[in-house]
Amino acid sequence: MTSRERILILVAAVVTAVLCVVTPAAAADGVRKGPGAGIDAASAATTASARQGGSLSALLDELVPKQLADYRVPGASVVVVDRDGRTLTKGYGLADVERKVRSDPRRTGYFMASDAKLFTAVAVLQQVEKGRLRLDADVNRYLTAFKVENSYPGRPVTVRHLLTHTAGFDTSILGRGGTSPEPAGALGESLDKHQPKRVRPPGEVASYDNYGVALAGHLVEQVTDTPFATYVDRAILNPLGMTRTTFAPPDARTTDALALGYRPDGGRQRAEDGQYGAWTPTGAGAVTTAADMGRLMSALLDDGGPVLTPASTRAMLHRQFANDPRLPGIGYLLEERRRAGERMWVKDGDLPGFHGNLALLPASGIGVYVVYNGDGVDGSASYAGQELVNRVADRLGDGGKGAAATPSAATERGEPAGRPSAGASARLAQRDEAPSSPYSGYYRTTRTSASDLTRVAALTTSVHVTAGADGALTTTGLARDPRVGEQHWVPVAPGVFQERAGQDRIAFRDGRLALASDPTQVFEKLPWYQSPALHQQALLGGLAVLGAALLLLPPVAYVRRRKAKAPGGRLAWTLAWLTGATLATATVCFIRLTGDGNALNRTVLVGDSPLLTLIPHLVAAAAATTALLLICTVVAWRRGWWPVAGRVTYTCHALAATVVVGLGAAYGLLP
Repeated sequence: MTSRERILILVAAVVTAVLCVVTPAAAADGVRKGPGAGIDAASAATTASARQGGSLSALLDELVPKQLADYRVPGASVVVVDRDGRTLTKGYGLADVERKVRSDPRRTGYFMASDAKLFTAVAVLQQVEKGRLRLDADVNRYLTAFKVENSYPGRPVTVRHLLTHTAGFDTSILGRGGTSPEPAGALGESLDKHQPKRVRPPGEVASYDNYGVALAGHLVEQVTDTPFATYVDRAILNPLGMTRTTFAPPDARTTDALALGYRPDGGRQRAEDGQYGAWTPTGAGAVTTAADMGRLMSALLDDGGPVLTPASTRAMLHRQFANDPRLPGIGYLLEERRRAGERMWVKDGDLPGFHGNLALLPASGIGVYVVYNGDGVDGSASYAGQELVNRVADRLGDGGKGAAATPSAATERGEPAGRPSAGASARLAQRDEAPSSPYSGYYRTTRTSASDLTRVAALTTSVHVTAGADGALTTTGLARDPRVGEQHWVPVAPGVFQERAGQDRIAFRDGRLALASDPTQVFEKLPWYQSPALHQQALLGGLAVLGAALLLLPPVAYVRRRKAKAPGGRLAWTLAWLTGATLATATVCFIRLTGDGNALNRTVLVGDSPLLTLIPHLVAAAAATTALLLICTVVAWRRGWWPVAGRVTYTCHALAATVVVGLGAAYGLLP
């Protein structure tokens, strides 16, 4: 997927060395004003970064190489644009580890992942401008080959719902990716085949929705009678001069310099695949360069440039929905956050081996985009991008006062706010908290699948909230930074809490927890019997009983074989051992499947591991034998099989199997 023309690479490296002054980690570093007009290194001091009394280039040269080393990411490219038309581009590390090809922000192609959704939003709004689509029209009005199910009569899914992640579709990404750049089939056919259930009424909750975005792209196909990739190329990429961007790989514009994506594997980097698929509007197979993304950001900062009207651009950069009105919300496929004293609009993108982060600060006229070609340790590249855009926003935002306006070390996420006084905190604590806090408990994200085995992630990724005597809250499971376990929050308003020594906020309403730094999901409070901690303990206990029986039953059966009188009793113990062995095998397979989180992301997206099929079938087989175990338990007590101790042991075995199988079913581990 990367360039095989070594001579061209060497020539480019020589030219770069002659024309540019770069740090040892940087592959490319340029500041431009307007399309194609170069500015020498001394002129860089006139960019927006100079307003802070320091060099933005120096900030990036310090931060990005450190990130690459700390998180074990091979390479990255960055672009920063300002309202005056200046563009700073930087490349760091390697785009191809084996071939030692350096990252070039103007030439190296990266998979966009969900950052490509911005093009989908622009494409839909273009059709709204032309009158071919209406934001509040039922999407079924435009669909011909299939229809969205009418799960909530009188409450149709509209175009606006698709652009705000509020359509209410179930989360389902299992097997939606692909490993080959060859055509993955028509978008409409894939959407028809893989239409998820509607699990909540539209317009009630924003919950990140890949299917909805893909459907929005298909609506563009329907009203223009043009494949989505072709439409984007003609109506967006060409007008913006994004000559090295494509939604239809393989493409000569990108394959000559396409970066490889990696994940850490022991002491080396393993190349990843899985970046393709049929859902092109969500970013499958879409490739761009950092410099090209700078052109898109410049257009959005310039009232839409040649691709959108000022009114449509303002709507895209305007809050259209919020899970809680006291927190930032979502525009049209852009997420609202507060940073450096102003509103910031962001979009993140993640695919196996590629992670990008884009941010726009319209008030300051600043845009920043960074993309990494590596997952990093524990998936840390995604957080690294957020860290970088926040640092740039703190340096350049709020009309040049961003650093002063930011109360913390600039690596936190979310919404800045002044710290409440001690007296105010105490009064709010008395109002909001009691020895038994209404906020304490476990919460599950609305992005949890209701239909496939990815639901099992809820067993370990739920959010836990505990309350202190001073009214403060402690949460685990909310931080995006993999290095952060607990976060601490102080009350600033009824039901609203500010992160202590940070910039994020959380708010509670109607049993839901909303997060300022991620308006594309909420966390719903779980009743005590759905507590993940309770389920974990029950699962471990059940597996312990089954494991002990699995080891002890064979020797015990051998000793007692001659004493056994009832053939049914011997069969019952054989059945018990088989059930334990089946569940033990399923457990080993599950551990093997989930052992590497980065590899698991790729496996789930592509869906090509036999373990994804084997595990549910093993659990299903165990469910069948467990039902027989329960029958045998009743018969054993009625007919007096074995001494009382043997019957009690058998009953415990049957109950343990029931618990394990029941939890497997609850978390989507049945076919």
